[in-house]
Amino acid sequence: MQSPPPPPRNGLLRHHSRLKPNANGNGIGNGNGGGSKLVERVVYFAVSVVLRRKGVLLLAPVVYILGMLLYMGSMSIESGGGGGGGGGGGGRGGLVNEAGAAGSVYRSPAVFENLWPYMEAEGNESSIVLSSVWQSELHQVWVPCVNITGSQEDLPKSNGYFIIEANGGLNQQRLSICDAVAVAKLLNATLVVPMFHLNSVWRDSSQFSEIFDEDFFIDSLRNKVKVARKLPEDVLQRFDNNISNIVNLRLKAWSSPTYYLHKVVSKLLEMGAVRVAPFSNRLAHAVPPNIQSLRCFANFEALRFSEPIRSLAEVMVQRMVEKSSKNGGKFVSVHLRFEKDMVAFSCCIYDGGDDEKQEMDIAREKGWRGKFRKKGRVISSGEIRRDGKCPLTPLEVGMMLRGMGFDNTTSVYVASGKIYKAEKYIAPLRRLFPLLETKNTLATQAELAQFQGHSSRLAALDYTVCLHSEVFVTTQGGNFPHFLMGHRRYLNRGHAKTIMPDKKKLALIFDDPDIGWETFKRQMQDMLHRSDLKGSSAKKPSALLYTFPMPDCMCKQTGKPQEDNNTTNHTKLL
Repeated sequence: MQSPPPPPRNGLLRHHSRLKPNANGNGIGNGNGGGSKLVERVVYFAVSVVLRRKGVLLLAPVVYILGMLLYMGSMSIESGGGGGGGGGGGGRGGLVNEAGAAGSVYRSPAVFENLWPYMEAEGNESSIVLSSVWQSELHQVWVPCVNITGSQEDLPKSNGYFIIEANGGLNQQRLSICDAVAVAKLLNATLVVPMFHLNSVWRDSSQFSEIFDEDFFIDSLRNKVKVARKLPEDVLQRFDNNISNIVNLRLKAWSSPTYYLHKVVSKLLEMGAVRVAPFSNRLAHAVPPNIQSLRCFANFEALRFSEPIRSLAEVMVQRMVEKSSKNGGKFVSVHLRFEKDMVAFSCCIYDGGDDEKQEMDIAREKGWRGKFRKKGRVISSGEIRRDGKCPLTPLEVGMMLRGMGFDNTTSVYVASGKIYKAEKYIAPLRRLFPLLETKNTLATQAELAQFQGHSSRLAALDYTVCLHSEVFVTTQGGNFPHFLMGHRRYLNRGHAKTIMPDKKKLALIFDDPDIGWETFKRQMQDMLHRSDLKGSSAKKPSALLYTFPMPDCMCKQTGKPQEDNNTTNHTKLL
């Protein structure tokens, strides 16, 4: 399972105020003749009053009221959802499908049928070579520089124990851990190895040592922050041997270092231990340079996966390298967000008709209990697609890659949860890229057995294989690709080596079944070039450090850069 879907954007949830076509299709009125007659009578009465009284002062308010009545008479109040799911009558909101504007409708299968003969004719005559897909001359070289010096003797006496509970999926937990290390340094506290909250969505009972290498984590930080494997018995006894009795601080999101120093240190000194549960996004982006460097060190150096995960991940990467021998051991990885819950949450309509609508209605109600049927709200699936918010289907990803020049000899690794209607939607991607692999085809059932039922551990396998691909493709956002892009920048001299599709543009392109092959290729190759240019972007003030490690975690390389040959490092596994 991957990161849970993001919350719906406010711009896509709107009150029902759209024009509704009447029986004549003119888009005005609601098809009810009674309403029009009533407006006519009111107009007649108002005009009569003005003429009889000849009251000039009455004219302005009457005209105002008249205008409002005419305006309201031309509007309709939609009472339900309409074609496409999530709706309902009786004044409830719902999902509507506006098929008018370009980019509103899923027509990718028709585009594929048009372009497939050209793709098939080209076969393995690729216009791109994996070893030269990224233009290194376009980018400045960056190197990691987060190795904070110091010795354990330099650490002052601890002010107390800092306990956190990390929630969410793999990378949300990762963010919480790194921020907790930074906060412990701010507070001059001893960090207790973080506990993981059993989330109702993730349903993964894994603890820290089952996902990350606990010994390595403690040892790596020994000269930076004191870390305890667990709360000492004498401290726990002060709280009746119940960690829940330790005061749980309710910290506001993105708290500043000043807030911690003024509000938390005193509590820590008074109680000897404090906890924050849950601890998510509780430290501001802007912190002193030494604290920022510690965040970098925790994420990129101190956190590595547990030995069972690393061992299997290394085997999987090596198998992908071997299966990619025709391309010098280089392969493409794709983070595909087309699980059932993601499709349902997106409110996008594909090509499943009434069956898809019913299935998505049930999934939305089960997962979000009426969130999409609130009274007075309407969700436009067409607008969502035009806005580039619909999850890309496997077919769309495949067509995009073929248009960019990746031929059918390219090995592709797909990182994902359980794909919605996998047999139907994965088949065309495999047709485009026969050398298609997932963790379930790359590893045996026996090898995966110890990870089954643990979504974060399975995600860690996907993460590692994607980390060491020559090309990574992100399709829907979320913590997984954001952390991965930052990690790839850290390992690849500042370049994410990531394709970041322009999904608004793709919505228009995939809505044109008559597009020519050469035009399609030109559009896709331009998108690849833009991804190349964005690959080494430095961090902006509001951006996430874990996605953009330059310049906080990396320094510009001076002098002549070493020869790289544009190869991805397959040896440094986490």
